[in-house]
Amino acid sequence: MANARPKNSRDWVKRHLSDPYVKRANEEGFRSRAVYKLSEIDEKESLLRPGMTVVDLGSAPGGWSQYAVPKVGAHKQQGRVVAIDLLPMEPVQHVHFIEADFSQEEGFSAMIQAIDSKAVDLVLSDMAPNLTGIVLTDQARLYALGELALEFAARFLKPNGAFLVKVFQGEGFEPFVKQMREVFVKVAAKKPDASRDESREVYLLGRELKRAAAVARSDGGK
Repeated sequence: MANARPKNSRDWVKRHLSDPYVKRANEEGFRSRAVYKLSEIDEKESLLRPGMTVVDLGSAPGGWSQYAVPKVGAHKQQGRVVAIDLLPMEPVQHVHFIEADFSQEEGFSAMIQAIDSKAVDLVLSDMAPNLTGIVLTDQARLYALGELALEFAARFLKPNGAFLVKVFQGEGFEPFVKQMREVFVKVAAKKPDASRDESREVYLLGRELKRAAAVARSDGGK
């Protein structure tokens, strides 16, 4: 798969340690370089604002949640960040973390319970499957997670909410984009500078639920 480590682990470690985003994350106290993917998109799209409720799917090691806390004012009890991951995650202050598998009923239900079944402003999904090395299998598993995240977003986002999800170009990309366009008024692909050049990784951003837009048009016509 596109973001699998090179066969030579020494090469991967060398590249990782020399990565400017890794160095920057260490200097600024973030847990992963992935935080700069979110920050770049946020700076251009204004995704995170004070008072928002944010759901972080596939949150470990916690970089995105770390970034979201001050942006939404969770440290001042103005906003809220709820995160979930199958892997354990060191506590992030002011983040409600659930250690569970979101792809299973137990994890999905735990997230619904954590948000009190109430609408949220932003759903972030950086989920990825355990890689098998078989491209088609890994791609299918990735999009299965993406569809689950999309289902959650469609159910629980506020009318003007947003959904940001990691996918990989290749098999399954166009059908998933089509699914997102059935849910959102606006859908755009984002390739942050922090995504490695050789990676097929891309982030899809959906904004404004179509069902909400349809209701608004209907009400306006009365």
